[in-house]
Amino acid sequence: MNIQNIINEIEKVDPEVYERLDGRRGAMKNFANFSGKVALAALPIALGSMFKKAYGKGSGVTALIDETLNFALQLEYLEANFYIKGVATPGLIPAGPGVGALTTIRDHENAHVTFLRAAITSLGAMPVTFTAAQFDFTARGAFGDVFSNYDTFLAVAQTFEDTGVRAYKGQAGNLMANNDILTAALNIHSVEARHASHVRQMRKARGANVKPWITGKDTGIGAAVQASYNGEDLTTQAGVNIVNINGFNISAAAASEAFDETLTKDQVVAIVTPFFV
Repeated sequence: MNIQNIINEIEKVDPEVYERLDGRRGAMKNFANFSGKVALAALPIALGSMFKKAYGKGSGVTALIDETLNFALQLEYLEANFYIKGVATPGLIPAGPGVGALTTIRDHENAHVTFLRAAITSLGAMPVTFTAAQFDFTARGAFGDVFSNYDTFLAVAQTFEDTGVRAYKGQAGNLMANNDILTAALNIHSVEARHASHVRQMRKARGANVKPWITGKDTGIGAAVQASYNGEDLTTQAGVNIVNINGFNISAAAASEAFDETLTKDQVVAIVTPFFV
């Protein structure tokens, strides 16, 4: 869930949003502390409550806020339906820890859908609705055996998770001026990154040549998902090239592993479009 982008877009449209709560610093500090203490599945309830308090009846919610939340909801429907079908497909997931891990991820995605629908409704807007029939998880044939081959299923799951982490980071630079907002956003981001790491470790346990993190722009899957990884081979951060920095023996591969790079909204749309009918 691209919470960081949602926070950023709301603040750009309505700079006084946090004053509608308890004051910007106090509200976001409380939110940051809360997000660090509860499970990810419970987080949508807190966010929904914040939005409802910030935007009561007659507050003049703009079209951009509605569009931002509905775009996030669309992506959450994509992921939720993917895991719902995967967990429910007989014989797809071998017995063992993988069942529990993927069931937990499914439950998180369902919670995100529930939260976003409630938040959008509380703003007086109409949330989008997608049914399972509106998704093509083969990506128009690129992953034809996604629900009959467990390794393909995990590869698509990895792509969804890695793409989400990069999309989520896309607006981080715009939050740098407000430490409370940035802290809250990065707390959530860290949890999403751990999900991506876990799926990668599940693939590695089955023999895939992947690490818990991305090296260069290597997909660990193939050319079909290259767009989700292009740009990850960057080795320069804040104008500093990390390769062999300060005389240390740091390869380009190792330097690229240190950070996840951003994806723009347009890039994300291009990546996920084949998964929609």
